[in-house]
Amino acid sequence: MSKTPSPDEALRLLNAELRAERQALADLDTERAWRAFIRFGRRRFDTPSTPDADGLLFEYGTYSFDGSATFTVNLTRQFEVVDIDGDHDHYVQIRCELDYGLPSALQNLGTCTSWFFHDSGADLGHWAEEVTSRAAWATISAFNPVGVRICEEPA
Repeated sequence: MSKTPSPDEALRLLNAELRAERQALADLDTERAWRAFIRFGRRRFDTPSTPDADGLLFEYGTYSFDGSATFTVNLTRQFEVVDIDGDHDHYVQIRCELDYGLPSALQNLGTCTSWFFHDSGADLGHWAEEVTSRAAWATISAFNPVGVRICEEPA
């Protein structure tokens, strides 16, 4: 029987899924990043048993986090962290950020945010299919990211 991993192992496990696509991170395309993210999303972690303790986020838009605007797709896994009494303390996010530069076709998409939470009764496969069936997905997938960033951050 395998042990459920801790969220502390999540960044390493996401990197392993991305490497399984057999592409250098710099050459990762949207479809391969998404497949790796969904495999990573299927893995359960040792989290509190609340509906929002383990969530997946797909979001896109034109943002200027570091001063220069760029169209970004964020594939994020968010874990709730509780204190010793079991009360909410903070969240930790494991992020795969795909940077596309500023193609006008992508800027014209506006923004989108879509969440999935384990233990909420929703189906991960159905959510993943909803994301990729959006018209915007075809537009985004037609472009290759110019940069990929994998990180862990408190939220």
